[in-house]
Amino acid sequence: MKKKRLGKGLGALIPEKVETTPAVSNPSNDKLIEIRVGEIKPNPYQPRMTFDPAALADLINSIKEKGLIQPITVRRVNSHYELVAGERRLRAAIEIGLAKIPAYIIKVETKEEMLELAIVENVQRERLNPIEQATAYQRLLQECNLTQDEIAQKIGKERSTITNMLRLLRLPDVIQKSVEKGELSVGHARTLLAVEERKTQMDFWEKTVKNDISVRKLEKMVKELNTSKPRQAVQTKKKSIHLVKLENNLRDVFGTKVSIKSKNEGGSIEIEFYSPDDLNRLIEIFDKI
Repeated sequence: MKKKRLGKGLGALIPEKVETTPAVSNPSNDKLIEIRVGEIKPNPYQPRMTFDPAALADLINSIKEKGLIQPITVRRVNSHYELVAGERRLRAAIEIGLAKIPAYIIKVETKEEMLELAIVENVQRERLNPIEQATAYQRLLQECNLTQDEIAQKIGKERSTITNMLRLLRLPDVIQKSVEKGELSVGHARTLLAVEERKTQMDFWEKTVKNDISVRKLEKMVKELNTSKPRQAVQTKKKSIHLVKLENNLRDVFGTKVSIKSKNEGGSIEIEFYSPDDLNRLIEIFDKI
């Protein structure tokens, strides 16, 4: 079965031809109309996990002063509407007490399309923190069956950027939360990925946050750590290019470290997880395979 692909990012959210009409009872697709706020349900596939109260307050003040400049985007579901894009604008409208809100109505048939549109819109507008972005890319891989190249094309970023963001999900939950809160930069997080031992990784994270260590200094600490390790590992047999490529492909699929160990004609595959939630996430992936 051929996978259904969406349009061109934000362009799919804003119809080229827009007609304004006050009617809500029998709206057509690709229309800009005013919808009663009470008829709109949240997007169940919203990729944003956090909303900055200060930013929302600024948006509320802006709407009070100048009105809502950019309409939200919705789809029609039976007797109500479901939000596709514009969660902050809808929240602000509810907070202000607006009875109606301008909205584009577009045709979205599947949950995969809903998820893809919501993620593309948020990423292109740079509204997601790094961990939200990484999680969003992971969902596009797993739930929409997109490749990293396809994600990069839709988002308008290099494939290497997608790969590097996905690698952040290999970090322990506590470090991911630190990145979400802005305590730790993406540069710090990527540097910590080079620390293999989990306890040392956590120690370096704590020192970085506590002492406000720069990325460059952290990189130096990690380099010194790795160069001071015993050289016994040099004796181990090098993996073939084929196995390394397979490991990288599996890491992209599972969003975590995967090791393939060959022995005679057989071998084993190790898939790491770092918390009960991470294990449940992997189980869900296996259930879909």
